[in-house]
Amino acid sequence: MVQQAPLLTADELWCMPDDGYHRYELDRGRLLTMTPAGTLHSAVALRLGGALLNYVDASKAGVVVGADSGFKLESDPDTVRAPDVAFIARNRIPVEGLPSKFWMGAPDLAVEVLSPSDKRPHVDRKIAQYLELGVRQVWFVEPSHRRVTVFRPDRSPAVLHEADTLDGGDLLPGFQYPLSRLFDFDL
Repeated sequence: MVQQAPLLTADELWCMPDDGYHRYELDRGRLLTMTPAGTLHSAVALRLGGALLNYVDASKAGVVVGADSGFKLESDPDTVRAPDVAFIARNRIPVEGLPSKFWMGAPDLAVEVLSPSDKRPHVDRKIAQYLELGVRQVWFVEPSHRRVTVFRPDRSPAVLHEADTLDGGDLLPGFQYPLSRLFDFDL
């Protein structure tokens, strides 16, 4: 008989020691280990995150966080996800400020950049969870295909290619970013 590892809580995940190599998420109490993603993944995530940060700071629309920020999406069993980039709208930030631990609930925008070690069914599950649990937009970035798929609840996904411009829609009105710039690393 195969014994399964015990389910963990978000509090137990928070208290785990940093091993210096991995990031972790919880999917309904099950610990998921994520290996370092690689240079292209990181460059694309940082470039898009930087563009979002510039827009959000200038418009005072909210806050942008990186991949080391966890979002507790479900309880009993707990689900904690850490998108590569996330945005939380200003009107959702408590008067006492940002929490020092996991954000309770979904971000308004979750950006997931596909890394070489990602398994597509795992990413699809994560996107579905985001949409079911309150995320208003998910941007799924595939650097090797040079495309971004925009997911919104109750809408068909919109696939954007390198010649297209990503926009923030009603979530981030006025935000526009040409995908040719996102994927161009000819220095």
